[in-house]
Amino acid sequence: MSFGSDDLVDNIMRTAPHTIRVFLAFRMACVGCPIATFHTVDDACREHGIDREKFLAALCDCVPA
Repeated sequence: MSFGSDDLVDNIMRTAPHTIRVFLAFRMACVGCPIATFHTVDDACREHGIDREKFLAALCDCVPA
C-alpha cells in the first residue's frame, strides 16, 4: 500500500487504521478532526509544519509486510 500527498487524511486512516499511530507520532491532531475528510496529506503537513516527504515515508514504513 502506498500513500500520496493528494490522498485525503480521513481516507488513509479509515482504510489503513495502523497509520493512525504515525499521525499521532508526528503530533498531528487529525484523528477525529472533521477537517480530515477534506484535507489531503499535503494540506495537513502544511498546516502542522511537517515535512511532507518524511511523513509520507513514515506512513509507508508502517504498512505491515
